[in-house]
Amino acid sequence: MASFLLHGIPVSRGIAIGRAHLLTPAALDVKHYLVPEEQVEAEVQRLQDAIAAVHHNLQELWTGLPKDAPTELGAFIDVHALILSDPMISEAPLDIIRARHYNAEWALVTQIDELSAQFDEIEDPYLRERKYDIQQVAERVLKVLTGTALSVAPVFADEDQPPPQMIVVAHDISPADMLAFRDRSFIGFVTDVGGQNSHTAIVARSLDIPAVVGMDQASRLVEQDDWLIVDGDAGVVICNPSQLVLEQYRARQITMAKARKRLLKLKKTPAITRDGTTITLLANIELPDDCPAALEAGANGVGLFRSEFLFMGRGAQALRIPDEEEQFEQYRKAVLAMKGRPVTIRTLDVGADKPLDQTDHTALNPALGLRAIRYCLAEPQMFLVQLRAILRASAFGKVRILIPMLAHAFEIDQTLGMIEQAKIQLRDEKIRFDEGIEVGAMIEIPAAALALPLFVRRMDFLSIGTNDLIQYLLAIDRVDYEVAHLYNPLHPAVLQLIASTIATGHKAGLDVAVCGEMAGDVKLTRLLLGMGLREFSMHPAQLLAVKQEILNTDLGVVTTRTRRILRAMEPGEIASAVEQLQTL
Repeated sequence: MASFLLHGIPVSRGIAIGRAHLLTPAALDVKHYLVPEEQVEAEVQRLQDAIAAVHHNLQELWTGLPKDAPTELGAFIDVHALILSDPMISEAPLDIIRARHYNAEWALVTQIDELSAQFDEIEDPYLRERKYDIQQVAERVLKVLTGTALSVAPVFADEDQPPPQMIVVAHDISPADMLAFRDRSFIGFVTDVGGQNSHTAIVARSLDIPAVVGMDQASRLVEQDDWLIVDGDAGVVICNPSQLVLEQYRARQITMAKARKRLLKLKKTPAITRDGTTITLLANIELPDDCPAALEAGANGVGLFRSEFLFMGRGAQALRIPDEEEQFEQYRKAVLAMKGRPVTIRTLDVGADKPLDQTDHTALNPALGLRAIRYCLAEPQMFLVQLRAILRASAFGKVRILIPMLAHAFEIDQTLGMIEQAKIQLRDEKIRFDEGIEVGAMIEIPAAALALPLFVRRMDFLSIGTNDLIQYLLAIDRVDYEVAHLYNPLHPAVLQLIASTIATGHKAGLDVAVCGEMAGDVKLTRLLLGMGLREFSMHPAQLLAVKQEILNTDLGVVTTRTRRILRAMEPGEIASAVEQLQTL
C-alpha cells in the first residue's frame, strides 16, 4: 500500500503506532422509504424507543464513569443528554414521520440536515461548531435504529497474544464514544475536525493519549486496518509507513518512555534553577478527586481549582445549582487533600465554551457575552452562596479566591463588596473563616492587562489566563478549527502583554502566575522564566517535564535572550530564538 503523510493540529503529545479503526458516520448511508399509513405510529414508536435507548445509554455511561475519568467527560455527556431532550431532536422528526410518512432514519437525518444548514448560516464560529454536537447525538440514535452500535476491535483472550493497538480515525468523535474505547487497546486518535480546545482535544489531554485533529480528509483517505503513526508533537499522521520510518518512530517511543521514567525521580526535587532561584509549580484541577494526582506529581499547591465543574458534571441534576453545603464540602475536601498546601479556587466561570445548560447558547457571541464574573454579578444570590462556601473552607487550610474575566474597576469593587458581605454574614453566624484570605484577578482580557494599575491597587495576586488572553488579543475563536492555525502564543503582541503584566505585578509586590496552556508547554518554560515568571500552574501530567526544564535553566542567560525576543517582531525570528532557548 502507498504511504502518505497528513498534517493537522497537534492537541495531545506523544507517539502512537497502530492499526486504523474507522468510525464511519451512520448518517452517510441510511435507508429511505415511505411508511404505509397504518404503520406510521409504529414507526414513530420505533424512533421514540431508539431515543429512549440512547438516553438510557448516556445515563449508564455517566453513572459508570471510573473515578479516574477526566471530569470533562461527565460534563460533555450531560450536554449530549440535554440536546437529545430538545424538541428539535426528540419531537420534530416524529412530526416528519407523521406528515411525510418517512421511515425513522430518513426523518431523523432530514431534521439533522435542516438544523445543520441553519447552524452553517450562523456568523459566530463557536455557535456554528455546535452543529457537531447535534450530529454526534443523532449518530447515536441512528446506530440504535440501524443496529450498528459502536464496535471496537476484539480483545484477545490469549494472554500470550496481546490485542492489536488501535488508533481511531473519524470525522469527529464524541466524548461518550471515547469512553467506549477507554478500557480497550485504544492508543490514539485522528479526526477531520476540531481545534486545540475542542472537546476531543480536552479529553485527549486528560487521558494523555496522542491525538491530531483538524485533518479535514483523514477519515476518507485512511482505510480500515491501515498502519498509522500519530505524531502528537508535530501534528503529523503517517499512513502505511515504510519499515525504516516505523523503526525510527519506535526508537523515539522507547526514548520517550525512558524519559518519562527519569522524570518520576524528580517528584521530590525542589524546582530550583541552576543559579538558585526557587520556582513554584502548582496544579490545575477540576474536582477534589484530582488532588492525589497533583500531590503525586509534586505540586506545591493548587493554582487553579475550576469550580464550574462542580456545577456542570451533575448527570440528571445538571440543571440544579449545588447549594452552599455541597460546595463547602467539595472545597473543604480539596483543601484537606492538599495537606496544608495552598488551594486557589476560581469562582464560577461559565458561559462561552462552558454553558450550564443548552439555554445558555442564546447569546450571539458567547465568548463576549454574559460569562464568568459578569454572570456571577448578574446572579448575586448564587455568587454569594459560592463565596460563603469558599470562605468557610478557608478555615481548614490556605485558600485563595481567584476572580475570572475582570476588565473594569467597578467589577472589582462589586466583587470585593460581595466578598465582604459574605464575611459579615459568616461573622454574624459565628462561622469560622480566614479573615486574611487573599483575592486575586485572572488577567485574560487585553483591557485588564493594559490597565493593570487598576488591578494591582485592589487585588492581592494575579493569574494570567493565556488561553483567553490569546483568543481575545488575536480575535481567534480557539475552538474553531478553521482558524485554529492563527492561534499563536508566540505572536509578538501576546509576548509583550504577558511580559508587561508579569513586570507590573512584581513591581507592585504581587505574586503573578500563569495558569493557561502556556504554563505547561515545556517549549515555552524558559521563555516565561526569562520574562520573570516564578509561578506556573498546569495539569499535573505536565508538571515534572516543566520541573526538569527549570532545573536545567540559568536565569541570567535566558533573561538576556528573552529581552531580545521581546524586541523582535518577525514570527520566524521569534520562533527560531525560542527554539534556541531550549539548547542553552
